Amino acid sequence: MALKIVVRPNGPFRIEEDLASVEVVDVNGNPFDLTGKAKIALCRCGGSATKPFCDGTHNRNGFQASELAPPKSEG
Repeated sequence: MALKIVVRPNGPFRIEEDLASVEVVDVNGNPFDLTGKAKIALCRCGGSATKPFCDGTHNRNGFQASELAPPKSEG
């Protein structure tokens, strides 16, 4: 099964699949501990105190995103 990342409107990237096959690492390759987490949300607004994870700051700092997947072309 492919990993699905959901782009939340004006919010984080949500990963709600089985996290056993997910690894989040820092720039040096050190993994973040995902033990006990059923899902994770990755910050897009840049304001989270728990980066790279979302802490809900986007609700307070007015983060606006416009990303929507383009429609599939026919043919």
